[in-house]
Amino acid sequence: MVITGLSQLVRDIEKYVRKKRTAVLCHAASVDEKLNHIIEILLKKNVKISAVFGPQHGLFGQTQDNMIEWDGQNESALERYKIYSLYGKTRTPTDEMLKNTDCLIADLQDVGARPYTYIWTLKECCKVCEKLGIEILVLDRPNPIGFFDEEGAILQKEFFSFVGGAEIKMIHKKTIGQIAKMFKNDYFPNLNLKVIEMKNYEINMKFEETKLPWVMPSPNMPTTDTSLVYPGQVLLETTNISEGRGTCKPFEFFGAPFIKPKEFIETFSKFKVDGCVLRRHDFIPTFNKYSGFDNRVCGKTDEKTLQKHNCVGFQIHVTDLQKFRPVKTSVAILKSIALTSPDDFALNPPPYEYEYKNMPVDIVWGNSALREFLLDGSKGAGDMEILNIT
Repeated sequence: MVITGLSQLVRDIEKYVRKKRTAVLCHAASVDEKLNHIIEILLKKNVKISAVFGPQHGLFGQTQDNMIEWDGQNESALERYKIYSLYGKTRTPTDEMLKNTDCLIADLQDVGARPYTYIWTLKECCKVCEKLGIEILVLDRPNPIGFFDEEGAILQKEFFSFVGGAEIKMIHKKTIGQIAKMFKNDYFPNLNLKVIEMKNYEINMKFEETKLPWVMPSPNMPTTDTSLVYPGQVLLETTNISEGRGTCKPFEFFGAPFIKPKEFIETFSKFKVDGCVLRRHDFIPTFNKYSGFDNRVCGKTDEKTLQKHNCVGFQIHVTDLQKFRPVKTSVAILKSIALTSPDDFALNPPPYEYEYKNMPVDIVWGNSALREFLLDGSKGAGDMEILNIT
């Protein structure tokens, strides 16, 4: 079994934090191999907790939809510490929040894809800790898609945002501990950083091989299967195509009311995408894009109302992990929809994840090349190399 950074910390608690006033950045997935949460573990070890910080989706995953802020609060049961939201009024801890802190522990389960916001919350914490001279301990955890090759465009500096703040690819092939070391090397040379590494872990491991329990790091990352497709399917957030939020299979499902299934599949096949099968599966989202239809009501429904919410869709079934390329697959999906439904397909305008100027597709992709490719009706499967995906 892989031994996480959290378990390593607990085994040597005296060395790291026993006499320190300690803040904690964590979320629902910050658990040990027996599903004990880091906060309860530290309290039982008599660690003095000065503050608790939670990233996007709340401390315990309470904000289900995307880009929904949450507020901090006092811990109601124990009243031992203050909980601060880093996805609301601020995304950076303030000096006041950290005034009684000697050390900040960061324990977040990342999913190995650049747009996933937790590593950028960590970067903001690194920035403040360097400024205030506060030690930061990053507890390493597995990258569930570390076995994939790096894929996607390298993010350009002019497109830095809260879904990307370093010049790395969409699939970066790093653990969160390795990301933290990169932050210190590239941005925060005076940061007092310690990474508590894992034991028995290799980057090419499948998550199931770690023998660790999977706890949803965010509400729309329910299984490790979701993490396989997320690095590409997150691009759909920047369009009017549903990425499956509001269904039981977010990111694995995709669709829109205007997709022409036969024409779409015929076009998609020209991209020669390997390692997966697209299976027809329509859906009506319960929230997010195209939601609002109450399918609990019995009786006849107006056909126009139904068509407004019913997404003609598909599920991505990954059949060969060695051949599957998440980013290439999703680019092929988007381009195939753009070519077969040109009058309906659209890219969303700002704002997106606190970015009010650049187009959402540009900040997620890393430059403007994908936007230009999708909107150019003269480009097809034979032109994908211009994106330099791998």
